[in-house]
Amino acid sequence: MQFTKLPKLNKGDKVAIVSPSTVAPAIWPAVYELGLKRVKEVFELEPVEMNFTKKKGATKEERAQDLIDAFSNPEIKAVISTLGGDDQVTYIKNLPKDVFKNNPKPYFGFSDNTHFINHLWSCGVPAFYGGALFTEFAMQVQMDEFTIKYLKHALFEIGEFELESSKEFNDIGLNWFDDSLLNTRRIYQGNEGWYWDGEGDAQGVLWGGCIESIDEILRHNIQIPSLEDFENIVLFFESSEEIPEASYVRRVVRAFGERGILSRVRAIFVGRPKAWDFSKQNTDEQKVEYKKEQRETILNTIREYNKEIPVIQNMDFGHTAPQICLPSGNMVRVDGRLKKIFAEF
Repeated sequence: MQFTKLPKLNKGDKVAIVSPSTVAPAIWPAVYELGLKRVKEVFELEPVEMNFTKKKGATKEERAQDLIDAFSNPEIKAVISTLGGDDQVTYIKNLPKDVFKNNPKPYFGFSDNTHFINHLWSCGVPAFYGGALFTEFAMQVQMDEFTIKYLKHALFEIGEFELESSKEFNDIGLNWFDDSLLNTRRIYQGNEGWYWDGEGDAQGVLWGGCIESIDEILRHNIQIPSLEDFENIVLFFESSEEIPEASYVRRVVRAFGERGILSRVRAIFVGRPKAWDFSKQNTDEQKVEYKKEQRETILNTIREYNKEIPVIQNMDFGHTAPQICLPSGNMVRVDGRLKKIFAEF
């Protein structure tokens, strides 16, 4: 694949706010307003609400039109999703391609946005896996400095930047229905750092997303990179707040293997799995055990198909805070000797 170079923004530029999945602003308006405030105050950008961004019950056609309109509008310099969800697989495949090919601009989102980011990939347009309005911009009390650093790389800065491990992390949420909690800081815990397996160097273009969404992509035969493409790809994935069992994750990773993907990719990045949700309020001990089981299952499954490539787990992307907005469609470089990772933003 040949990818276009995304333009960088300037202070004062307009950025579209869209809801391609869950219309979160209609459910949690106070969180939405806080996210808009952070776009303006932290990044000095002008958020532009699209026609159906906060329309309760917005149809798939309306949400698709917002994406098309946001990319078509020359005054819009970037597009930020409000949140994820679980239905993009039903309509993203029907989106046109020319409008995105001809109007490339940075797109931010993760989880269910895996589908749209994959669509942009097929158009030769990079995107950023991360940086949703609700989960990153509207973080309670204040945004994480670690998150801000990588968002600024993505929005304003050109070049190769090192991906680092955060000193702490959070995966225990606060109830968005209680507006008073927007002034309460989440509980953060010490981060164990990366789990690195494999000694070699690697370089390739990033492709991937949320493993549950990737599972849907594979099941429904949505277009993904070709096997030839995968020979130049660094694969990344992570699991969501559904907190899937290790056996489920193994099946999806095995599907990569059986399709010939694992034997071709240059390296694999795995995000820190979310181990707590309101419906699965695991103790700290249960969280540690859950992550350990998933980590070992993923590595063992990968090694059935590829014994050598670098596999780096517990990285700060996806359903975790703070967060790196990974540059899907851009080059990433793995230094096996120094145990360092660098990505083009």
